[in-house]
Amino acid sequence: MNFNAKVLDICRRKRSFVCVGLDVDLEKIPAALQREPDALFIFSKAIIEATVPFAAAYKINTAFFEAYGKKGWDALERISALLPDDVIRIADAKRADIGNTSRRYARAFFDEMPFDALTVNPYLGSDAVAPFLERPDKGAFILCVTSNRGAVDFQHCSDGREKLYERVARYVMEWNTNRNCGLVTGATHPDELGRIRKIAPGIPLLIPGIGAQGGDLEKAVNRAIQTNDDTALINSSRGIIYASSDSSFAECAAKQAEMLRNTINQIVKKRKER
Repeated sequence: MNFNAKVLDICRRKRSFVCVGLDVDLEKIPAALQREPDALFIFSKAIIEATVPFAAAYKINTAFFEAYGKKGWDALERISALLPDDVIRIADAKRADIGNTSRRYARAFFDEMPFDALTVNPYLGSDAVAPFLERPDKGAFILCVTSNRGAVDFQHCSDGREKLYERVARYVMEWNTNRNCGLVTGATHPDELGRIRKIAPGIPLLIPGIGAQGGDLEKAVNRAIQTNDDTALINSSRGIIYASSDSSFAECAAKQAEMLRNTINQIVKKRKER
């Protein structure tokens, strides 16, 4: 099964478009856990076990683990191994370099660790992206319109015919020969998200930016999921994993993940009924 088909299959079987973001900041986890020498792993394990019934994907932001050096990399490897086969396992590492270097990045995340997909920066061009797309079962979510304010600095630049993010989406459709490309499209830019969906019908979208960043969930879902073949992974990080700062943190995270899943499904259902 190619990567894009796997995303669609998991979303349908789990009846979920939720992606849980594991941006684990040791300063924000419950105080009792902060004293544990293996706190990164213990906290992440509890979140995964509590939220997995409601999640279609997990996005591990590798920076939050790389920041702790060897201890962080060790935790990252063990946490990625915990993720079950019935979710999409995404390494949010935003890699890409000249071809030979990209090939090493692909090996690190696809062979040494069991990730299904990696976030990829497209701005070095096709030869930098190609190594991440060689295996049909492994995917690349390519940055298109990101959720941060500075996205407009470059991604919205225009040559008079199209904006840069539109060109990225068009190129990604050309690169999608193995059916393993996706696009990162921030919920904080709903109009742009809608234009991207028109350029790239059916391609999986990874959508950060709801919750703390202020993205509109209903607008994002309606623009991203317009047909039965459209898939989107709606990411929530802080809103789920830091739902509580006491001993009930995992239970509260599960409630938030379930609520997000149900809300998205209601939006999709309402759209289909129109």
